[in-house]
Amino acid sequence: MIKKIILSISLLISIASFAQEGTASPYSYYGIGDVRFKGTVDSRTMAGLSVFPDSIHLNLQNPAQLASLKLMTFGVGGTYTQSTLKTSTQNSNTKRTTFDYLAVGLPVGKAGVSFGIAPYSSVGYKIQNVITGENARVSRYSGLGGVNKTFVGVGFYIAKNFSIGADVQYNFGKIQTTSITYLDGIQNGSREVNNSNVSGVTYNAGFSYHTKVAKKLFLFTSGTFSPETTLKLSNSRVIDVVQLQADGSFGTVGDPYTAAVVNSTIVIPQKVAFSAGIGLPKKWSLGSEVTFQNSSKVTNRFNDIDNVSYENARRFTLGGFYIPKYNSFTNYWDKVTYRAGFRYENTGLVINNQSINDAALTLGLGLPLGGTFSNVNLGFELGKRGKTTNSLVQETYGSLCIGLVFNDTWFKKRKIN
Repeated sequence: MIKKIILSISLLISIASFAQEGTASPYSYYGIGDVRFKGTVDSRTMAGLSVFPDSIHLNLQNPAQLASLKLMTFGVGGTYTQSTLKTSTQNSNTKRTTFDYLAVGLPVGKAGVSFGIAPYSSVGYKIQNVITGENARVSRYSGLGGVNKTFVGVGFYIAKNFSIGADVQYNFGKIQTTSITYLDGIQNGSREVNNSNVSGVTYNAGFSYHTKVAKKLFLFTSGTFSPETTLKLSNSRVIDVVQLQADGSFGTVGDPYTAAVVNSTIVIPQKVAFSAGIGLPKKWSLGSEVTFQNSSKVTNRFNDIDNVSYENARRFTLGGFYIPKYNSFTNYWDKVTYRAGFRYENTGLVINNQSINDAALTLGLGLPLGGTFSNVNLGFELGKRGKTTNSLVQETYGSLCIGLVFNDTWFKKRKIN
């Protein structure tokens, strides 16, 4: 087990070294950025569905499912994403490799506990706006950073096939946004840099229940609730004069001015999710989930953005899996778990009076590692967010994700001393 953990940590370090900017979306300018965490790879390849109890995989969305763990479970995941950003007049391509999560789960009798770390949201964009004519000028906007979370959760059975759970997350991070404006033909311009140090605690609770409804057919239900909380923002703003260099960079002219800005808070809205599914354990399952989030209470870090507002968000997912023969001894591909899903989401973000929606199709494979319960999960996600009308940006993205899951017995009582 130690060798497996060392291997996973090595992979984690290699992934994290490329994960300085977790997104390239201009929509990450708003709020605290793109909310990136979508669950472990096995769940994500079913469009984020988290209704099915699992004894060898971590469920980081519904802590009640931790009660189903039978083995010590170590999971790590990462994603490679290519995106095309398109407006009504131009387009560009971006690439990102990101670290998604690192978590450990432990079975404790009728209970299970987990702890780990994951990026919660990311900010990362570079935009140039050129205005021609009498007042010709160029504006450049960029952002980086994001919010990470460490978490600990517990789930336990309170009755046969019925479990409840809760987890707590400590969120921390730094977000920096920069805007530079200069007149066409004039080297000097102005630069404004806004920094926010983010911190705060969030919570999540859930339940899970399954029962047999036919000879072999099971019904699965679950739900989660996250109460409204706030994150604290320690803000600062620096304004200075810059000069455009021959290589396209900017050099500082004179002394920067530190403007007075107040510290603030930003709302993490209340979220409720319900899911249900049917299936034959270790064979196939199909389910759906609906999520409601009170996003109308969300604000931006600096409340000087005129063209943006928020509305309540909704998300619908449909997903499932199929295993031809989980205990096959003759055909490896019969033991593989085949997963698929679809999700459609109103993100709650409204720009230029247009709701920003996101839809994606997901596919995945769960590949067993010979002779063990450990496995490698591969996934592919193809999606689209936004539109090109009303001066907006349409994002078309394809993501390849990989998750490693190592299982072992974390405690064995010796029979012979």
